[in-house]
Amino acid sequence: MTLQTGAIADDFTGATDLASMLTRGGLSTVLQLGAPDPTEPCPDADAIVVALKSRTAPLDEALYDTLRSWHWMAAAGARQCYFKYCSTFDSTPEGNIGPVAQALMTATGAAQTVYTPALPENGRTVYQGKLFVGNQLLSESGMQNHPLTPMSDPDLTRVLAAQLSDGSTVGLVPWEIVQQGAAAIRACLAALAQDGIAHVITDALTQNDIDALAEAVRDMPLVTGGSGLGLSLARLLAQDSAVSIRPLPEVGGPTLMLSGSCSAATNAQVTRWRADGGTVLGIDPRQIVDRQELADNVMSQIADTSLLVSSSQPPETVRAIQDELGAERAAQIVENTLAHLATCARQQGVRRFVVAGGETSGAVVKALGAERLMVGESIAPGVPWCATLGSEPIALALKSGNFGTETFFRDALETAP
Repeated sequence: MTLQTGAIADDFTGATDLASMLTRGGLSTVLQLGAPDPTEPCPDADAIVVALKSRTAPLDEALYDTLRSWHWMAAAGARQCYFKYCSTFDSTPEGNIGPVAQALMTATGAAQTVYTPALPENGRTVYQGKLFVGNQLLSESGMQNHPLTPMSDPDLTRVLAAQLSDGSTVGLVPWEIVQQGAAAIRACLAALAQDGIAHVITDALTQNDIDALAEAVRDMPLVTGGSGLGLSLARLLAQDSAVSIRPLPEVGGPTLMLSGSCSAATNAQVTRWRADGGTVLGIDPRQIVDRQELADNVMSQIADTSLLVSSSQPPETVRAIQDELGAERAAQIVENTLAHLATCARQQGVRRFVVAGGETSGAVVKALGAERLMVGESIAPGVPWCATLGSEPIALALKSGNFGTETFFRDALETAP
């Protein structure tokens, strides 16, 4: 089997999102959790997705882990590098999307690359360079209240330009060109390249638009985007010889659900789970004194039911917590606490976990010691059940904060392996 795509995702939920799309598109896909050991061989697969926790990491760390991951896959013959970020382009004025993409352009020898976070089936579209969530601009969708990466500007050309260290101009392939198909997109990219424009945002309103874009950029050394472009590229690379998704092994037992996301979607999902009679144990980082006492409480309840432990809060409460503790410290307390609960649950025999939030997912997966996952069927677009390899597999569903319907937690339990 020839490794065709070497993908790097800037958080763990984004990685499972992309892995599910590559599998759905017909590529055998392995999910590598964390930067790989460069001395270990790549697994035999059409595609490998490396899940990093680099979205909000210090830039030097993000660049080091990203480049180490790419060189590992390039040495195994990967033909194209895919840099995956969130469909809401989560980042800050400093990065890390722009700086990481620039480093990967140098590493892959790419003279130009595209940026398209669009994922139409989840309501993420780009028009005239502006990112929409459903019918709302990104800056009016709730993402302006994100505790770590508040997105107050929907214009991706401005957002990306602010992150590029060399002051590069960011170009745009507008929808009027995209709808004309791959040849028109290629011509527009070529014209931008003649003007010295190496970083290009591309509009997309439908999956057909993304399909056309995939055809136009299939030979680029580096492409960047959300998972929608990954699905279209996988279909091209698979050449209609799709592989069937392998069933995950039976795991069974209680499920511990952990939510560290404060997105509007996750808050609605937590509320719905509670309204439907589900058990919710709410936690507030200002009130966590003894993690072990909290863990003992969780263990006493989970034996009889599937439990949701949630730090999800509305924006005004999040702001109050951050004012008191500081944004970074508050996030760290939540991540460390939920990771500790996962570790305690695993020690007590729990082997099914649902985790909401990219940073939380990274912390939990690291605490559980998971390294590689096989990808199963999706609970919702971009959120598959996965399982670790080995004789006692752990089942994991890692959800981006903004993904899934209001009944996500119930849906996850109903489809759990």
